Amino acid sequence: MKMTTSFLLIVVLFVGFAQFAYAQRQIEVITGLTTMYAADPLTQSICFRDGGHGHVFESGRAVNRCSDLNFGSYSADGFSTGVEGSRKGVLIDLGDADQLKARYGYTETVGKGQGYASIIVKNAMALIAKDSRMGTLQEMAESTELFRSPEKNMSSVPVNVGHIYLLRITDPSDKTFELLAKLIVVGHVPNESVTMRWQILPNLYVTKN
Repeated sequence: MKMTTSFLLIVVLFVGFAQFAYAQRQIEVITGLTTMYAADPLTQSICFRDGGHGHVFESGRAVNRCSDLNFGSYSADGFSTGVEGSRKGVLIDLGDADQLKARYGYTETVGKGQGYASIIVKNAMALIAKDSRMGTLQEMAESTELFRSPEKNMSSVPVNVGHIYLLRITDPSDKTFELLAKLIVVGHVPNESVTMRWQILPNLYVTKN
């Protein structure tokens, strides 16, 4: 009997771990560090789906593959989103790490990565750290702008080193499509190139108790 109880306990623990591992896979982090070049027909845009170039050379032509974000083509030395097909983009400059910390009051650490790292989207709300040590979050004032219905397709903002950005793309012709991402500019040569760390943000829907 004692052996049977121990065996059942092991099975329960294993099933629990398997479910936890499955849940972890469901919210896999898709991120990358990418450099975009304004003068390069291929790398001036990025596809967040796989982190690859937005354009390809095909049959002697430069062809759009998947351009979620562009550097320099639509706005001089700036980012632009909502640039392909019927898709509409919202792009928000949140400022740098010090500005975010001052605005939301959380504690930063050496390297100033807590604000960027903590940003998530849940129930169509952008959230950021409230107390980094306790792991608590607060809604960002920019949520309203992020989830508004854009009046025009394209959204553009200047590129600034150290600034953190939020991006949302929707498609009026495909109501099921939504792409959310955050990015931070880590390097910039004006009118030439920009290097950014980016991460796709799943829109987590959680039922309130």
